[in-house]
Amino acid sequence: MTITQTVEIPENHRLTIDVPREVPAGRAEIVYFPAPVDDCPLCAPYRHPETGRLVPNAETIAAIEEGRAMRRGEIPGKLYTSFDEMLADLDTDD
Repeated sequence: MTITQTVEIPENHRLTIDVPREVPAGRAEIVYFPAPVDDCPLCAPYRHPETGRLVPNAETIAAIEEGRAMRRGEIPGKLYTSFDEMLADLDTDD
C-alpha cells in the first residue's frame, strides 16, 4: 500500500502526519521525495501523472537492475585501471 501526501515543511522542520484509518497499525517506511518546483518541459514526459515524481524508463530500470545483480555477485563486475580503458570498453559494448 502506498500513500502519497504533499506537505509544506515549516521553518522548525517538524511535521505531524495524520495517517488514514485504512492503514494498518505497525511499522512503516516514510520516504522523502522533494516535490517538483518547476514545470520543466523536458522532464514532463517522465513524470508520474499523479505524484509528479520522475519515473525511470525501461533502459534505466534495466541498468539499475544490472548494477544490483553485480553487487549481489550474480554477474561479474568490471574493473578498469584508467578512465580511457573504461571509455574504450564502453565504445565496444552495444
